Amino acid sequence: MTGELGGYDAVAEARSARNILDIHWARICARLQAEVGEVEYRTWLKQITIGPVDGDEITLNLPTRFLRDWVRSQYGDRLSTLWNAEIPEIRRVELQVARIDGAAASPPPALADVEQGGDDRGVASTPVVSPVAEDRVPENRNDLAAPLDPRFTFDTFVVGKPNEFAYACARRVAERPSSPGFNPLFLYGGVGLGKTHLMHAIGSELVRGGAVSVAYMSAEKFMYRFIAAIRSQSTMEFKEQLRSVDVLMIDDLQFLIGKDNTQEEFFHTFNALVDAGRQIVVSADKSPSDLSGLEDRLRTRLGCGMVADIHATTFELRISILESKAAASGVAVPGKVLEFLAHKITSNVRELEGALNRLIAHANLFGRPVTLEATQDVLHDILKAHDRRVTIEEIQRKVSEHWNIRLTDMSSARRARAVARPRQVAMYLAKQLTSRSLPEIGRKFGNRDHTTVMHAVARVTELMERDTAFAEDVELLRRMLES
Repeated sequence: MTGELGGYDAVAEARSARNILDIHWARICARLQAEVGEVEYRTWLKQITIGPVDGDEITLNLPTRFLRDWVRSQYGDRLSTLWNAEIPEIRRVELQVARIDGAAASPPPALADVEQGGDDRGVASTPVVSPVAEDRVPENRNDLAAPLDPRFTFDTFVVGKPNEFAYACARRVAERPSSPGFNPLFLYGGVGLGKTHLMHAIGSELVRGGAVSVAYMSAEKFMYRFIAAIRSQSTMEFKEQLRSVDVLMIDDLQFLIGKDNTQEEFFHTFNALVDAGRQIVVSADKSPSDLSGLEDRLRTRLGCGMVADIHATTFELRISILESKAAASGVAVPGKVLEFLAHKITSNVRELEGALNRLIAHANLFGRPVTLEATQDVLHDILKAHDRRVTIEEIQRKVSEHWNIRLTDMSSARRARAVARPRQVAMYLAKQLTSRSLPEIGRKFGNRDHTTVMHAVARVTELMERDTAFAEDVELLRRMLES
């Protein structure tokens, strides 16, 4: 009898420990859902289940290798932080693939249900938006690379005048990699304008088209992998892996500015691949010539292929993007709502799509039609932020459009009056309309000194007092930015 009771106690203790883990996991899920949003949570995180705890490590299970790799690269550090905050003894999170059928594979229980001792129907009843099945997801065949996002394809990329050249170049590389004049392909433009989307689209197209090995990663990940290889004395393996791929894609190259050793390694990798007839695709926030801080020889090599600029979106392109996304969602969004969003959210496409996703989720959850009044209510925080916030990037874009110069001229070294005067006006408006300090403003204009900004403000003020037409131009720009 004692043995039976002891066994019963052990089972009860195990169940109690599992319930405690479930409570902590439910809290973590609630935080993640609040941080990333409902759609992102349901797509990537909801299918995680809890595995065993071994010392200071907890295992989390995912149903496919693609999901595991994506969650590990995008949310691994955050999961570790949240678990450590809940249970300080847990210092590491291990993600693994575990195909589990039945109840064991259910999503985590809702926090309220767990704490009240209920079942998990509150969460399980919500339909799961699953990613593309594993056998249809384009995957990189290189252990160093990040997974390709199946949502970012050429079919889902909305083409307009600001991005049509970059799109055409990307299609050319996807159809005929290593074509003369297109290797490397260098895509550049502001945040959220579609550089990463095009890179994933190229990779997906190439992988689907045949036996082509594609390695996509951010410049930051390239650096961390390189450092890890040095520490583990496996630099030769690192070099061989990268130099054996058919296509190497590096996102956000500006991250390598100031990292001399990593630049050196990338330069040699670049040369080895190009010499072997392999394709390289790179993205950054500025053109190669304007990436001050990169070695001259690297900037020269990056500029020797095809350089394609993605300009800031126009109102017409923003409308096209919203119409495409709304049609794909199956939710009726009135034209006046789309126009309202296109007028209000001009900073980048990512934020624009996020606002529309929130509207659509609200409509689906509550079964209410999308109206202009509902839009203003649901998106009040985003709209309020846009009403009160003018960014330096927006100032630069408006001033560039007004004087018909390139956006990159705002941070370039060019001193021609046709470029220098608009740049001074942009600095003046940045000082007037933002809370940024003079050194911060200078950094946004090609790492210029704060005294340059002071001179620009003084010069524009002086010109406005002397030249009425010039003063009207500056005042018009101010009103446009504040509206």
